[in-house]
Amino acid sequence: MSDAPIVRDHIRSFVLRQGRVSNAQQRYYEEGLPRWGIPYAAAPLDLAAVFGRTAPSFLEIGCGMGETTANIAAAHPGNDYLGIEVHTPGVGSLLKEIATRGLTNLRVIQHDAVEVVRDMIPPASLAGIHVYFPDPWPKKRHHKRRLIQPAFVHELALRLAPGGYLHCATDWEEYAQQMLEVLCAEPLLRNTAKGFAERPAWRPQTKFETRGLCLGHGVWDVLFTRRETASPAG
Repeated sequence: MSDAPIVRDHIRSFVLRQGRVSNAQQRYYEEGLPRWGIPYAAAPLDLAAVFGRTAPSFLEIGCGMGETTANIAAAHPGNDYLGIEVHTPGVGSLLKEIATRGLTNLRVIQHDAVEVVRDMIPPASLAGIHVYFPDPWPKKRHHKRRLIQPAFVHELALRLAPGGYLHCATDWEEYAQQMLEVLCAEPLLRNTAKGFAERPAWRPQTKFETRGLCLGHGVWDVLFTRRETASPAG
């Protein structure tokens, strides 16, 4: 393996913080990562080889503490799920979910999602992509750090098979508007709704989301599908 540094040509959408890692998270991280983790490599990933079967494959970017990702994988055993998360406590928690639930259709990569998509996910290989509650970076001077940007959305669209979907959700209204505008402008994608979409059944409502809704906070979903061929944006 080359020791040459990886050259990044994008602004990271995250900041690695020294968050507390519990004893359980650390144990599952150490024991589970060699078994269910996939190391980053600048080479296309053979998803059928990873999961030992050919099945619809889904990518989840930003798994958080892993509960929602695990719930989705458990509810759809016929699908395979690849989660991306950079923070060690979240990766440890997700690995705990995999181990304790006996999930065979879920793997995790601990790395920058932009680089994983760019370097590891083959074109037209995914049935769906989930981006749930990414960091909204609310200050205007930080908007450039937001994950949902035109260039990255184009890369995501290229990884979808025709008819595959890109589903984003946020509880930050201004970011929701940006998501909708960016996805509408991508000619490979088609909106499934006239604007924002209803929460689809495959996205579980999180405890955080339920609490926020009870307090009157909003949540916005955008759901687009990959066109057979590119069309003019709009």
